[in-house]
This record gives sequence, C-alpha cells and structure tokens, in this order.
Amino acid sequence: MVCATATAAPAVAAVTSLLPAHGAQKVNPDTHLVLRFDRPPLLGVSGLIRIYDVANGRLVDTLDLSIPAGPSERTKLPAAPYLTTPYVYSDGRRPTNANTKAGTPSAGAEPGDASKYQLTIIGGFTDGFHFHPVIVRDKTATIYPHNNLLEYGKRYRVQIDDAVFGHAVKPWEFSTKPRGPDGTRVVVSADGTADFNTVQGALDYVPDHPAQRVTIFVRNGDYEEIVYFRHKSNITVQGEQRDKVHIHYANNEVFNPHPPNISTNEVAGTFPSRRAAFAADNVKGIHLRDLTLETTLSGQAEGLLITGSENIVSNTTIIGSGDALQVNGSTYLPDVKVIGHGDTILGRGPAFFERCDIQSQHAFMWVRNPATNHGNVFVGCRFTTLGGGMTELARSPANKGKTYPYAEAVLINATLSGISPAGWGQIDGDASQVRYWEFNSRNMDGTPVDVSQRHPASRQLNAERDAETIRNYSNPAWVLGDWAAH
Repeated sequence: MVCATATAAPAVAAVTSLLPAHGAQKVNPDTHLVLRFDRPPLLGVSGLIRIYDVANGRLVDTLDLSIPAGPSERTKLPAAPYLTTPYVYSDGRRPTNANTKAGTPSAGAEPGDASKYQLTIIGGFTDGFHFHPVIVRDKTATIYPHNNLLEYGKRYRVQIDDAVFGHAVKPWEFSTKPRGPDGTRVVVSADGTADFNTVQGALDYVPDHPAQRVTIFVRNGDYEEIVYFRHKSNITVQGEQRDKVHIHYANNEVFNPHPPNISTNEVAGTFPSRRAAFAADNVKGIHLRDLTLETTLSGQAEGLLITGSENIVSNTTIIGSGDALQVNGSTYLPDVKVIGHGDTILGRGPAFFERCDIQSQHAFMWVRNPATNHGNVFVGCRFTTLGGGMTELARSPANKGKTYPYAEAVLINATLSGISPAGWGQIDGDASQVRYWEFNSRNMDGTPVDVSQRHPASRQLNAERDAETIRNYSNPAWVLGDWAAH
C-alpha cells in the first residue's frame, strides 16, 4: 500500500500592527502606511492598494503592483541635446499629484508613462519620479501613497487586494489632523508623533521664500524617501543627530533617468536631474545640518545634489556611488563626510570644504567650473582611497567633446592616503589655466607627501611666495563670492 504524504502550505505572514492604526486620529497627511507582520511577508506582483475618502466614497489614490517601479537597465539611446534656453522655475502654487497628472512634461521633455512604470510628482516636478509603491524590510511593509493626495481634516479607508500580500488584509480607517502647523519651526518624526512623518512632506508644506528663516527639525529615525525640492530659500533642515537621522533611497540615473530627448548636466539652466536621493534644486540660502544622506544604488547616483547659491551643508554625511556629491553654485561645506565610488565630488562649484573627510575608491573629483567662478577648495581636509589601491585627487577628461580648461581644485593643509605619486589624473584639452594646486599636503602620519612626481599641470604653493594666494583660498568669502557663510 502506498501512502500519500501531504505537504504543508507555507505559513502566511499575519499582520500584527498598522500605522496609522485602525481608528487613529490626528494623523499627518504625509503618512506612509506601515504594516508589521509576524514573519517577513511575500510581496505580490499584482493587486491594487486603494485609499478612499470615507465621507463621500471618492477614490483618492490607487497603487497598482502590476506596474514595475522603474527601469533596471540603462536605456541605450543616441545622446540627447541640452536645453537651448534655461529651464524655467516658477513661483506660486506648485503642481502636485492632486491637480496634475504625473508625467506631464516640462521644458519640452517627452511625457512620462505612468502605465509603464510607477510615477509620482515630488516637489512640483511634474515630469515625475519612479518609485517603489511598497517596500518590504524584514517583517515590515511600507506603502507609499502618491505624494500630496491625502489632505487635512479627512477620514480615509485603506483597502488592499489579496494579491498584494497573498492573503486578505482587513480594511482600516484613520483620520488626519484638522490643519497644519504654524510658525517658523516644524518637526518631522518618522513615527508620526510630530508635525510631519516625512522630510518631503515638511518641505512641501513650508513657504518657498519665507521672510524669516524656517527650520525643519528632523528627529532621529529612518527616512526612506526621495527628497526633491526646488526654487526655495531661507530654510534650514536640521537633524537631531548626524548619525541617527538617515535619509536614503535606492535611486540613480538608471532608475530615474533624464528624458530621452533632453540631456542634463552641471551647466546652469540645464534640465533638472532626478537621480539623487536628496536634491535641492535652484535654491538659495538652504542650510542642511546634522544629517546622513545616502543613495543605496550604484552608478551615477548622488546622495546629495545641490544647485543654487549661498547654501550651507554642515556636519553631514553624504554617501553615494559615482558623483556621490554634486555641487553647482556657491556652497560652504564644513565638517562633511563624503563617501563614493569615483568622481565622488562632481559639479561646477564654487564649493568650499573645511575639515572634511572625503573617501573614494577611484578619482575623488571631476571638477567642471567655468572661468567665472572658483571650483572646489579644501582646507584642512582628509582624502582616503578606499579598497587598498591608489587613485588621483581629480581628473578632467573630455565629456561628450566638452573640456574643462578652468577646472580648479585647491588643497590647503590636506591629509592624504592612497593617492598616486602623480596626484592628479587625466586632463584633456588646454591645461594652461587648470588649477590643481596643493599646499602642505601631509601623509596620515604627519610627514610631508612626496610631490616630486606630481602631474606637470599641477602646482605646489610656496608659503612665502604664495602667501597671499594661500590666505585668499583659505577664506570662504573670497572663494564663494563674499557672502556670510556661517
């Protein structure tokens, strides 16, 4: 006699808690929907997540898991042209997912297709960003509604199809706060116990150009979100503790590429980039303090991309891949740590780094400043090559036929480890105006660096002969354009 042995079906992850909880009141409209399970859940590849307005039954938001999050391979297309006129940033009410279709093109870009990939408007950028509608980390699933669709003073019901997690999740309801906060200081907390749950929610809410500086205080926590804001000024994003405020996302040029018909680069007025985890675009007087900003994908992937003028990034850790930090426009960066894979600092400057820790596997910089402003200046900074090899401080190859004859990288009292004897890498085109300068570079043990084999286009500054030059380059106001960087 043959006996059949039944195979037990795999156990289904059961929901143990919800955030917001069923019946919760005074919820922030920028909330994510967090489900905690008794074991790691299996995320399906189909099914809908729907959010309804309880008062009138209106469908407020739909997330369709059958739509992929975004591209996973680089699209191979002919090189697209750059904009012929500067990109326009408008004042006034910003478009959001509530009043504009994600993928609505700007500046002549090809429209985005929300049926091909997930797409959401962030920070008024109507072309949209690809995003993950649900992210599972161990036993926690976080649902990301489209930005700016939930409102104050509403009651919502969440309904999840069985296919999303492979079993039924009972619908639940919650109510949002009656109104938003007032004043010049708002607080973000990932657990929903402050004014906002997300950094993006706070940035969307505060005025674009407040008469008095507005501070967004970010409590310690994990913030997995793309942050993008544009054309704002006089705002400080202040973390509670540098190593405990972690703002990050898996973003890069493949996942959120430039439009197929328009290229983007570091030139002023170019089409904005969407590949950074945290991007401050065309901003003035923005201060970022005591934060960790990270992209977790490789490739062309900034932890921070900041464009504008008179900005400050201080006591902050920036982690990325190629182009981990891109700086375009006058920026003061004291006590910053930057970690990347190569061309770790990119941009047109001017940027003044003081007491910084720069770590890179390959060339530390690709400097692209024009003749009209300084490039990157480092005072009292440390450069460490990762991976046990040797690399160069900066390089300046041609980029699609364009060269950078005024590239400037000046190191004063730097500490170097893992730097090649030549120190400086490839320079294409005319190098007569390139300023790859050093003064008093030291090894980690404090001994002078052997500069006898430095690149012939570079220069070693002399304490007596170049005293005024050293003094000028040690002054942030002289490098950045005479504004109070503090």
